[in-house]
Amino acid sequence: MRLFAAVLPPEPVTAELAAVVRELKKLPGAGALRWTGQPGWHFTMAFYGEVDDEVVPELSGRLERSARRTEPFDLALGGGGRFGGRALWVGVTGDVPALRRLAEGTEAAGRKTGIELGETRRYRPHLTLARGSGDTDFAASVAALTDFSGQRWTVGELCLIRSRLPRSGIPGEQPRYETLAKWALS
Repeated sequence: MRLFAAVLPPEPVTAELAAVVRELKKLPGAGALRWTGQPGWHFTMAFYGEVDDEVVPELSGRLERSARRTEPFDLALGGGGRFGGRALWVGVTGDVPALRRLAEGTEAAGRKTGIELGETRRYRPHLTLARGSGDTDFAASVAALTDFSGQRWTVGELCLIRSRLPRSGIPGEQPRYETLAKWALS
C-alpha cells in the first residue's frame, strides 16, 4: 500500500484556507490548474511509497515512538510560493523547527524499518494547493498568498496515511486518503 506520515491541520484551519483558495480560483489562469481538494490538505512528514503490509506494524511502532518523543507545538498557515511551474503551495509559520524535527523522526522511522526513501533533502514544510504543467505562471496566486496569515493551532498528533491514486482517467479526479493510525504527541 502507498503510505506517508503527515500532520493534518484541523477543520477550522482548513475552512479558513478554503475561503482563500476560492479567491485564488478566480484569478487568471486558475482554471488550468489541478486544485487539491480540501480533504487532501496535509503536511507530509515522510513519504514511504509502496509498503508491504507486513512492514506496517513495525513502521507504526516506530512512528508512535517518534510521536511520543515530540511535544505538541503551535503552527499557522501563512504565505505561499511555488515549486517551479509545477506546484502552488501555502507555507507555515510558528514552531517550524519542531515540525522539521518531527519530519526527521518520521524519515528515520521509515529507514529503520527498511523502507527505501530515495533522495533526501532538507524538509520544506508546505501544503500543496494546486499543480500545473511545467510552464504554469503562478505569479498572481503567489502574490495573493504573500500576506495570508492563518489562525494558530496546536499540532497534537501524527498520522499514518494511505493514499489511493486515481485510476478512472476522469480529469480532476483526486487521490483518496485514509488515515490508518494516529498517535498523540507527548
